[in-house]
Amino acid sequence: MTSINNAKALIADGKSVNVVRQDFMAGHGKGNSRDKLSRQTPGNGQVLSIHDCERLYATNSLAANIIDIIPEDLTRAGWTLKCDDKELKKEIESKWRKLKTKDRFQQLHADARLYGDGFMSIGIVAADVDNAQLENEINVNKIKRIPYINTFNTQKVTQLYINEDMFSETFGEAEFFEITRLSQTAKDIMSNSGIQENERMHRSRIIHEQGKRFEGETKGRSILEKHYDIITVMDTSLWAVGQILYDFAFKVYKTDDVEGLKNEDKATLLSMLDYMFQTEALAIIKKDEELTKESTSVSGMKDLLDYGWDYLAGAVRMPKTVLKGQEAGTLTGAQYDVMNYYARIASIQENRLRPQLEYLTRLLMWCSDECGKSIDPDTVEWAIEFNPLWSLDSKTDAEVRKLTAETDKIYIENGVILPEDVKEARFGRFGVTDTSKFNADSLDLSPDDIDRMAEQVAKAYNANRAKNNE
Repeated sequence: MTSINNAKALIADGKSVNVVRQDFMAGHGKGNSRDKLSRQTPGNGQVLSIHDCERLYATNSLAANIIDIIPEDLTRAGWTLKCDDKELKKEIESKWRKLKTKDRFQQLHADARLYGDGFMSIGIVAADVDNAQLENEINVNKIKRIPYINTFNTQKVTQLYINEDMFSETFGEAEFFEITRLSQTAKDIMSNSGIQENERMHRSRIIHEQGKRFEGETKGRSILEKHYDIITVMDTSLWAVGQILYDFAFKVYKTDDVEGLKNEDKATLLSMLDYMFQTEALAIIKKDEELTKESTSVSGMKDLLDYGWDYLAGAVRMPKTVLKGQEAGTLTGAQYDVMNYYARIASIQENRLRPQLEYLTRLLMWCSDECGKSIDPDTVEWAIEFNPLWSLDSKTDAEVRKLTAETDKIYIENGVILPEDVKEARFGRFGVTDTSKFNADSLDLSPDDIDRMAEQVAKAYNANRAKNNE
């Protein structure tokens, strides 16, 4: 108030009028120290500890969905081995099931999202002592069996030794892992004792999945760090909605008798009225008293909540229907969102999951006691094929195959492509299979065809969701 009076006095005296005006313009302009917008700094998110990540994952359903849904969809449909040697195919797929590869790789990628790093140890039974030493690289010619694979998180890893040589083919990857290993027998477990020691492990014995890591850092960062602000906002909105619902409607009772009441008497009266008005719809009062019912306005609330959901879905790159675990609904843009989401899952399968699966499968082929004999993977025609995340119904699938065949026939007759190219593109190296290999992007589909495919994707998504919830 004093500063206002001083300013008025200066203006009244005709002094420093320009100074006052310039201060007003500068103080509320753009880009200076008093501009509130310029004082906001993006990117000041939380750096979460392991305990913070676990607590958020355990107590917040949105955080749990962000961590779990993508790893579940990566591994849910499974994969098969395409190979001319049917006996080898049978042995490898049987070993996959015994090793519980679907569960293990799902946990591996979930740990990488939650902690920043996920680790999978490969148990080796070797024919020589040197190959049994964890610090030594695996000698594939001496492997006998792989009895187990285990996942563990970054809490058991004390140090990662990163290859910093930019002219090395393993640049940016860990060469060794220093782990905290607790050796226990059954007796040790019962007595809660054991031998704990740090041990160095060679990279060939570990499948490592890592999240975002900046140069100069060794461990990855939890995906929850960059989404912490929006998760906080959504959690706050849930609390706010709960408060609004709790106090959505309340009654106001006006009476002169409240004057002179002691605090204890007021508390007793409020308790009695609260009970009466919640259990009975009738209130009897004098004619000069007043009882009104007040309600909270929720206009605009939906727009605010939708903004939060839209931001969250964009941040985690997952459709709202998937993030919420809802059905895709009628034929709308939501179904195309599911198609795009499945395309992203397929991309992660190819770029991240396939190399890890292929490495494990190559080791299994080298084992002398697993598939009957040791097999050099490079001497056998084989490939891992991910089972489709969704499938068309038989009628639509037949129509699409027919359209594909007609298109291929036109290309062949006009000399655009060779029959051998069509065979490779449609059926791969291993001949006709039950799964179609066509690429929908290469077809000249009408809008009705695309809508029909989107509808089938949505149906498959809803069916899978219902199956998983059983």
